[in-house]
Amino acid sequence: MLLLEAFLLVLIAILFVPVAVLLFQVLSAVFAKHFWHLKTVKYTGERPTVAIIIPAHNEALGISATLNSLTPQLAKNDRLIVVADNCNDNTAEVARAHGAEVLERTNADLRGKGYALDYAIQFLKANPSQVAMIIDADCVASANLVEVLAHQCMHSQKPIQADYLMHFPKADSLKKKIMEFAWVMKNKVRPSGYQRFGLPCQLMGTGMAFVWHDLANSQLASSHLVEDMKLGLDLARAGKAPQYCGEVSVTSLFPMSEEGVASQRARWEHGHMGVIVEEAPKLVMQAIKTGNIKLLMMAFELIVPPLALLMMLVLGILVLSTLYFWLSSITLPVILSMILLAMLGFSTLLAWNSFATHILSFKDLLGTPFILLAKIPLYLKFLVNRQVDWVRSKRDNTDA
Repeated sequence: MLLLEAFLLVLIAILFVPVAVLLFQVLSAVFAKHFWHLKTVKYTGERPTVAIIIPAHNEALGISATLNSLTPQLAKNDRLIVVADNCNDNTAEVARAHGAEVLERTNADLRGKGYALDYAIQFLKANPSQVAMIIDADCVASANLVEVLAHQCMHSQKPIQADYLMHFPKADSLKKKIMEFAWVMKNKVRPSGYQRFGLPCQLMGTGMAFVWHDLANSQLASSHLVEDMKLGLDLARAGKAPQYCGEVSVTSLFPMSEEGVASQRARWEHGHMGVIVEEAPKLVMQAIKTGNIKLLMMAFELIVPPLALLMMLVLGILVLSTLYFWLSSITLPVILSMILLAMLGFSTLLAWNSFATHILSFKDLLGTPFILLAKIPLYLKFLVNRQVDWVRSKRDNTDA
């Protein structure tokens, strides 16, 4: 019995770290929203030159909106590069019609966003800009995104991540509403909470700006499932931890098909969990050895798994602790598990109340446990048949 109790206490201690980090981020974000607004910095002087890279695989249907949001923001010496990567539609023609420089890449073996980005970097090395930005081909940029990101990137000499939000054209089911809320929690609440204390964020894959030599010297050519997250960690190790900028944004739509939603979720969540397993321990050890508090806090942020998985793990340890209590009458594990659940529940409720009441009602929020049950197969698949290859999510019935 003592061995089982020790095992439960170790599990609770491990789960305490991501739950406590999430609570800290939510409290900071909520406090900042209501009481502690950051002042908008006005940069003077000429804006740095910018090269915007848009990796695109069969994006002919949506890339026009992306380009239309960016072209008015370009200055005389800026460049807009579209990489038509392994396309079998007219993405390249549509991009050229909007005035973009188009690189067409075909390689059936080396597929994925990372290879497309590397292809553009090699092309730009002959005439680089001061700042390189990455925007996905299905994202619409806010009006002043290029100017704000370029100035902040050059001023800080670090990668800058814009606000990146996704939504459904019509959130007509509980599952879709929960997905939108979880996205807001991950991509808005958590990074904005860290930002208030000058702490870094994870890169999100789009709406990113880099000092040219930082991106040019990075290892981009891979099919990693979450190449953006991996890139952010690599830069953080080199003293270039990304910073969040909530002043500007890029927005996109979730895939409309069930198949697209499922494949996108599997790629993101399997990729995130894989990075936690592979990178988090090494990042923690490096941070401790070097005394780098910001790197340690970034490692702790990385340890926070997808919200649904974290909730499932906390509920699971509560069930195990309750069973142990029935067998042994020992209360400590079940009390600590209930404290964990209360912390997580309070974080979720507080974030919803401040950032997501327009997405779902309180009644909808109470339906979250039913959505968690539906995600169990996704997490079991990570253990027995983990997705390791990059696959573009199908967005509608015309995708190939």
